[in-house]
Amino acid sequence: MKKTFLLWLHLALLPLCLIAQTIPTPKSHFGFDIGEPYMLANFSQTESYFKKVAEISDRVQYTSIGKTEFGRDQPMLIITAPKNFEQLNRYKEISQKLGRAEITETEARALSKEGKPVVWIDGGLHANEVVGAQQLIETLYQLASKNDEETLRILDEVIILLVHVNPDGMEIMSDWYMRPEDKSKRNKNIPVLYQKYVGHDNNRDFYMNNMKESTNISLQQYVEWLPQIVYNHHQSGPAGTVVAGPPYRDPFNHVFDPLIITSLDAVGAAMINRLHVEDKPGYTRLDGSVFSTWWNGGLRTTPYYHNMIGILTEIVGDPSPYSIPLVPDRLIPNNGTPYPVTPGPWAFRTSIDYSVSMNYAILNHAVRHGDELLYNFYLMGKKSIDRGNSDTWTRYPKYAEAIQKSFEAAQKKKEAEDEEAAYFGFRAGLPIQFYDSVYKDLSKRDPRAYILPADQADFPTALKFLNALIKSGILVHKATADFTVNGKTYPKGSYLVKTAQAFRPHVLDMFEPQDHPNDFLYPGGPPIRPYDAAGWTLAYQMGIEVDRIMEAFDGPFERVAYGQLLSPEPFTLPSASGYLLDARVNDSFLAVNDLLKAKVKIYRTQSGTSGLPAGSFYVSASGKKQLETVVKNYGLKAVPVGGLPTGAKEIKPSRIALYDYYGGSMPSGWVRWIMEQFHFDFTQIFPNEIDGGDLRSKYDVILFIGPGMPGASGGYGAGSQPKKEDIPSEYHHMLGRLSVDKSIPQLKSFLENGGQIITVGAATSLATHLQLPVSNALVEIVDGKEKALPGDKYYIPGSILQMQVDQSSPANFGMGDKAHVLFNNSPVFQLAPDASLRGVKPLAWFGTEPPLQSGWAWGQQYLKNGVAAFEAQVGKGKLYAFGPEITFRGQAHGTFKMLFNNLYN
Repeated sequence: MKKTFLLWLHLALLPLCLIAQTIPTPKSHFGFDIGEPYMLANFSQTESYFKKVAEISDRVQYTSIGKTEFGRDQPMLIITAPKNFEQLNRYKEISQKLGRAEITETEARALSKEGKPVVWIDGGLHANEVVGAQQLIETLYQLASKNDEETLRILDEVIILLVHVNPDGMEIMSDWYMRPEDKSKRNKNIPVLYQKYVGHDNNRDFYMNNMKESTNISLQQYVEWLPQIVYNHHQSGPAGTVVAGPPYRDPFNHVFDPLIITSLDAVGAAMINRLHVEDKPGYTRLDGSVFSTWWNGGLRTTPYYHNMIGILTEIVGDPSPYSIPLVPDRLIPNNGTPYPVTPGPWAFRTSIDYSVSMNYAILNHAVRHGDELLYNFYLMGKKSIDRGNSDTWTRYPKYAEAIQKSFEAAQKKKEAEDEEAAYFGFRAGLPIQFYDSVYKDLSKRDPRAYILPADQADFPTALKFLNALIKSGILVHKATADFTVNGKTYPKGSYLVKTAQAFRPHVLDMFEPQDHPNDFLYPGGPPIRPYDAAGWTLAYQMGIEVDRIMEAFDGPFERVAYGQLLSPEPFTLPSASGYLLDARVNDSFLAVNDLLKAKVKIYRTQSGTSGLPAGSFYVSASGKKQLETVVKNYGLKAVPVGGLPTGAKEIKPSRIALYDYYGGSMPSGWVRWIMEQFHFDFTQIFPNEIDGGDLRSKYDVILFIGPGMPGASGGYGAGSQPKKEDIPSEYHHMLGRLSVDKSIPQLKSFLENGGQIITVGAATSLATHLQLPVSNALVEIVDGKEKALPGDKYYIPGSILQMQVDQSSPANFGMGDKAHVLFNNSPVFQLAPDASLRGVKPLAWFGTEPPLQSGWAWGQQYLKNGVAAFEAQVGKGKLYAFGPEITFRGQAHGTFKMLFNNLYN
């Protein structure tokens, strides 16, 4: 009787349980189906739906991984079978142990069978690519509500991290799109960047981790969860296709484990096969798209350097009417596009369906190959540790070239000696000794470790560099006492990064130069543009002091816990008449700005004193209390001195304007962030205000960073121009474009009346409009006419070059005699013979040696003696022109001072 009663009770309660587990459809929550024409959900609605589903479903757990730059929660949904939540921490621990590979192979094999593969799926990073964020909603609904065999098996066998990677951008973009009641007028032409500071460049920050969103994501990927697969949704696919995905075109980075590339093949096969089974054409891969696996810094590319399978897809689709264009070459089936799509109208919902299908393809791959994914994750990490503990030579293109040159030199020598050319026509390859000449050359080995001395001039910046590594899951050690390596003694508090760790590829990539292969469409043809930068070595960009250690060593070292960020040691001020802050230390500017706001008088030295260089900052004892606060907050050391150094000049804050335009400039946005980090007060200025004149009464300095200035040939600067009546009045002040007729005369007047203008990159065209005695150095004469050098002769995509610096100029206070700089086909100048007589002098230049340090430079001989930066007297004011990107993406700390020095009166 009792058993019968319990059975009937269970049957009676079952409908209630089913009701409790009924997941609301997106339409019931948003009022429309995801993928419906002219409709976009915003983030507030999406966040509410995420939380609602998590409250109802025992398959879903909602969590926030941190705050965004605008202060919103950044959500991550953990999706798996209910039973797996009981062991969730265990599965995370297993993923961490396998990823860090600090266990035995026996343990790894056991954990690979016990664990569950972790798959990261995100969307919304680039907010104008609206498919990505909208598909998250549909994917969540299907995983939470479907009870078919495939979905239940995925839930049983996989831990899914469903992550919204740009909440702010989705809110901005969707609200703007949905604003017009007339659906035909809906558009995505937002007036501001869709990430507070950097817009599209939010996918260029994943080794630096400057932005809050990037840091949130990196800590989950490389410190907390360590997923084996990271799927990053983007759009749009190449014209004439539906979606571009893996595998990707060459080149791939030489520091990867080869399993990364072949694992990409495997996941890509699962994706394209599923689409073809479902009769979904239009997937392109390999050379069918522009995407490669060379560059570090993207949400899906940085995982490669952590032995994770990073997946990028770029899909078409829009809530407004869209059609697949007719591209005849895309109609021909080939290895890149086996199943071409028919051109014609394309429904937004179809893109959502494709995205969900590809999500399921990856999740099914994880189900079928779960233990393999987990074990291979360990295996790649273990191999990295082994390589770091032994003599290892990374196979860079420069080494293959060295072998070939060595062989050719031997051939020439034999021919010159009239001996039989023994190697001539060696069809089976070169003799093995030419291989040994490089790959047994101990000087060409990869380092075993890198030491960052605590006594280097700008140690606070070195700590920022280390924190970027730590956010990326890199293991760092700290010296607990003085130690000696190779005869050099390092002080207590120095840090070292060993290459014998699982994420060794990322370590090498941050310290060592990139060696991008020469990549041309055909021999003698135009260069193939890299997907992003060709070289980016962060240690170079940040200008820190690093010693490469080639042999194994040990010492009084302690591990810094994974993910634990570093802080500088506090400094105690001694009693003195005054104090100096080192001009070489970037954070000295941060301290000075705080002191100036506290009404403390600050002076700059004009020559070296007390062991510090010219440009160092003097604070008298009257400001000691405020100085104690800033040196404690920022880990600075103040040098005590007897009084005000001879010739020191008082400085005061400048009234700074930072140029921007409607729609937002990313380079300007990066500088806005930098200025905020270093506590410079500034005002944004837009074209109409410049055209209105009277600039000198309001500003002392105007910054033009990158695009916006009219080009040398004239016309207008960058910036989209909607009609005033089509946008809210709060954005009217942002309209306008700089012009030669209206804007340049006002800027000239500003300079002549004592203002300063700082230009970077493309904005240096202002020098031409001011008719200064400078010209483009990168030209040739063809048929008696001056023309820009063609790409087959000269091409330098984003790479790191070394330039020489005039240390005598106050504009370069605190700089060394040489500096690494990010160069992206940047302007290079030639000064006229009478330039110095007309008030123009170089600040930095390229010497006679090839300047390439990291990346790719074709035809760098054209840079010989070219001027990289100059200053020009214009009336009572000065123009500063920096061709290279001295503020590049908030990474180029080594050249920040070239901007900061010019921001005081």
